[in-house]
Parts: sequence; C-alpha cells; structure tokens
Amino acid sequence: MDPINARSMIDAAATDASAPRQFERRRRLTPEALALVEQKVRSAYSPVVITGVVRAVDFVMLSLVGTVLYFSYVVRAAGFSWEYLAGIIALSAVAVACFQAADIYHLQMFRGRVKQLTRMVSAWAFVFLLFIGVLFFAKFGDAVSRVWLSSFFIVGLIALIAQRTVLRALIVRWAQQGRLARRTVIVGADVNGEQLIRELQSQEDSDIQILGVFDDRNDKRSMDTISGAPKLGKIDDIIEFARRTRVDLVLFALPISAETRILEMLKKLWVLPVDIRLSAHTNKLRFRPRSYSYLGKVPTLDVFEAPITDWDLVMKWLFDHVVGGLALLCALPFMALVALAIKLDSPGPVLFRQKRFGFNNERIDVFKFRSLYHDQADPLAKTVVTKGDKRVTRVGRFIRKSSIDELPQLFNVVFKGNLSLVGPRPHAVQQKLQSQLLDEAVDGYFARHRVKPGITGWAQVNGWRGEVDSEEKIQKRVEFDLYYIENWSVLFDAYILFRTPISMLTKNENAY
Repeated sequence: MDPINARSMIDAAATDASAPRQFERRRRLTPEALALVEQKVRSAYSPVVITGVVRAVDFVMLSLVGTVLYFSYVVRAAGFSWEYLAGIIALSAVAVACFQAADIYHLQMFRGRVKQLTRMVSAWAFVFLLFIGVLFFAKFGDAVSRVWLSSFFIVGLIALIAQRTVLRALIVRWAQQGRLARRTVIVGADVNGEQLIRELQSQEDSDIQILGVFDDRNDKRSMDTISGAPKLGKIDDIIEFARRTRVDLVLFALPISAETRILEMLKKLWVLPVDIRLSAHTNKLRFRPRSYSYLGKVPTLDVFEAPITDWDLVMKWLFDHVVGGLALLCALPFMALVALAIKLDSPGPVLFRQKRFGFNNERIDVFKFRSLYHDQADPLAKTVVTKGDKRVTRVGRFIRKSSIDELPQLFNVVFKGNLSLVGPRPHAVQQKLQSQLLDEAVDGYFARHRVKPGITGWAQVNGWRGEVDSEEKIQKRVEFDLYYIENWSVLFDAYILFRTPISMLTKNENAY
C-alpha cells in the first residue's frame, strides 16, 4: 500500500452513503448575526509569525548577497578565507538587530512606503558605518576589499528595497482579504460599549474589525445599533456565532465593578478558542501600565487566551505532518495486513467514517478500521460498545483492544489536517452517558475543543480510554484534556507519543 492507494481508501470511505445524517444541535441566531455567518471568511495569518519570517528572510537574504559577492570577486583575487564568511554572518545579524531597533518589524510599518524605506536605509547605512569603524580600530581595514564592501552595501540595499516592495503588496492583499484583522465582538450594548467602539474606530492602522455587539438586556440601556455596530444577540448566542464564523476576540465593555455579571458570562464563554479581554477604558481604578495589554491606546485586562497560537501553532503543525507522515509510511505495510484480515473476516468495507467533534465543535469525519459487522454499524455511536458486544467481529475485538483500529486516523492528520497526533480524543457527536449527551453530563466539556483533537492524548495514556459508562470516567477525561491544553509543548506531545504504546499494553481494561 502506498500513499496514492491510501488516498483512494479515504475517498472510498468518504463516499460511503450508508452513514445516516446526524441531528446537529444549533442555536437560532438573529438575522443580523446570520448575515455575518453567511459571509465567506478566510483564515487569519498571525502577525507574530509574519514578522518572525521577515526577520529570517532579511538575515538569509543579506547573508546570501554578501556570500555571492565574496565568491564572485574576492575569492578569485585573493583566495578563500573563513574570516570573510564570519564577518558576513555577523554583519547580517547586526543588520536585523538594527532593523528591530528602528521599529520596522510590525505590520503597520510593512504597509507604509516612505517611512519604512527611510528607516531601513538609515539602519543599513548605520550598520556599515559601524562595521567600517570596527575594521578601522581593529586595524583590519587593509584586509577587507573596498570593492566588495561597497558592492555589498549597494546590492544589499537594492535587495532589501525589492523585498519590502513585494512584502508591502502581500500585506495589502492579505488585509483586503481580512486575513490580518482581529474579528471582534463587543459585550455590552450600552453607553460604555458605545464609548469603547468609538475609541477603537478612531485609531489609525488598527487591526480590530468590530462585527457587532451582544447584550442580554432588553431595557433602555441596551441599544440596537451602537456607533454603527449592530446588536447581534444575547450572550448565549456568542458561542454559536463563534462556531459558525471566525471570531478572534471577545471584548467586554462592562465596568469591572459588574463582577457578578462578568463572572456569569465568562463561565459560558471560556469554552471558546478565542481571546477574551475586559476593557479598562472606563475603569477609575488604574493599575500599573504593565498590568494591561493594549488595543491601540485602549487598555484591557486579559482573562482567557486562545491556546496554541502563533509559533506554537506552526511547531505543532510541523510536528504533526513530519512525525505523522513518517509514522504513516512506516505503518502502511502493517495497515495493509490489517485491511486484508478485516476483509477476510467479514463482508463490508475496510474503513468506516464517523462524525465526531473537531476543533471549536466543527463536525469532522474520522477514519477507523471497521471493527463491527457492517450491517450493525453505528456511525453516530448512539450505542456504546461494551464488553462482550455481539456487534464486534473477531478481528475487530483484537484491533479495538490494541487500538489498531485508530491507525487510519493518520490519514486525517497527514492528508486532511483535521486531527493532530496528540490532543483530546474526539467523541462521536451523539455519544451519550446514561441518556445524556456528554456536554450535558459534564460542565465545561466543550472546553476540550479549544484545540484540534488527537489520535492519542494525555487522558488516554493515563488510562482514561475506551468505554464511557460513568460520570467519573468522562470527568477524568475532561480534567486530563484541560491539563494538556494549558500545559502544551512539543516535548509534551513527544512524551505522550512515547507513552502511548506502553499505555495500550498496560492500561487497556476499558477498551472493548
């Protein structure tokens, strides 16, 4: 079996029409909110990642320019010298540091022309003056080619200007597509909310895009339109709204003195994978400036932050695709043998797909090896598999006990990208605990979905896997999953992967 055949297996499973449609529980939104939900919204780009990539490109580009000029002129005339290469790398690193000191590594500066180029040219000239000064005082002036040095300055400057021209075009394009905007909803449709919106809208070069306002009140204090921003619904509607369109920030305009109301709202909203902040624009009790984070000039207090963002998200994506890709290549021959065993054991497809909860409650198709008789399949997991279940085939009993049936989820990780190698395990959308859906049985259950689900997880390697037949089991899963989300790191993922085979052999008493 090769990756091409693997893709065909996915397509075959995806076209299986035997899976009935599941009922999706959705809260009804207002017409104003629905109008926003129906708009096509692209995924956001992280400003932190963009500026980091620009720094790396500057360093690599300047190093290449200096090196190419060195080999083109100096090496031909005077031979090779490691000191030149060390000087090129040092000069490029100092240039990036000077650009940082000149404050040109942020999106607002990338959008500009004259101001950005003026600062960059000044910083680049300062770097060469500094370099020439060091050569003079160190008495190395005669050892460095003046032709190479002047050429490096001119060609490097041309390369920087060309790169910034292309970068500016990209930034403008991404801004027009909405990829750089922080899509924000305001909580509080009163005078405080109106004042906050006006302050945010008055700022130049702001990346805040205000979608609308939510408020539970229906009295005179709550307005239908606040400084041009429509009222989109009540607080409970924010959860459904944020799951049907991209929301990056929830900003409370309520005064901090409204402690009880704020706590009640936060208890509902903390399950969302978004930043949640309290605006301090009307707060009379002033803390030290470092206590605040700022949206332009508007001070805010951070309450919840979206987990695994910026470079952490990049590192997790690389870990999933590199390690997941290698794991899939190694597992393909074994998976082919398992597929043959399933086909010989009972009639029906080798793979089946099941609707499960993904990131931010997105419904995703998860692939597994078929372990039940095909005519008794349960794609919605309405009936949990229990010990001695007659629906499980002979091969199915073995692959479920050893978790081999989960191996096709590597297709989800590598090809579809809707699963991670490590994360909270995705449960079926209709899975129940004693006639109650899991989110109804456990408070804060949906907080597990603030990150992408995984093939294995912290709860699983600690023994909380398999059948869920008691409230304690699902509570423990949620507890361990939330710990994982709050303490994530690449090393933590690697540790969980290392422990997974051991856990499958020693802690499989709940897997049937």
